[in-house]
Amino acid sequence: MSTHVQKPGWITVHVLNRAVAWLTRRGISVWGSRVLAVRGRKSGAWRTTPVNLMTVDGQQYLVAPRGHVQWTHNMRAAGGGELHLGKKVEAFTATEVADDDKVPLLRAYLKRWKAEVGVFFNGVGLDSPDEDLRRVAPDHPVFHITVTN
Repeated sequence: MSTHVQKPGWITVHVLNRAVAWLTRRGISVWGSRVLAVRGRKSGAWRTTPVNLMTVDGQQYLVAPRGHVQWTHNMRAAGGGELHLGKKVEAFTATEVADDDKVPLLRAYLKRWKAEVGVFFNGVGLDSPDEDLRRVAPDHPVFHITVTN
């Protein structure tokens, strides 16, 4: 498995993520934003982070554009979590998508959020050939979300 991680800078952590999370907690979704809550794999404490919830063919997915970050490790261990938008909380289970099945999902993700996350895909974009998306697929975990409540 890839260990690819692109850590966020100070502005992202202390300004952008906080602003998006603040709005999302108040019920204002910024381009599909949700606050992801997942149990820590070591502490068991709830950990939160803003994410972009993507819907493709009626199915919901979470994509980790920065790679194998803390929430992805926690998601694998917990097998699910909660998505928050204002007062609405959706409990879910998560199944990781195999690398071979990620190409159309990564393409859809880039189509929706390329301006925001394109830099994390090492020059691979919406119009890149499938083989380029397959090459970067191991670096970007994707989880299929099934709402349980």
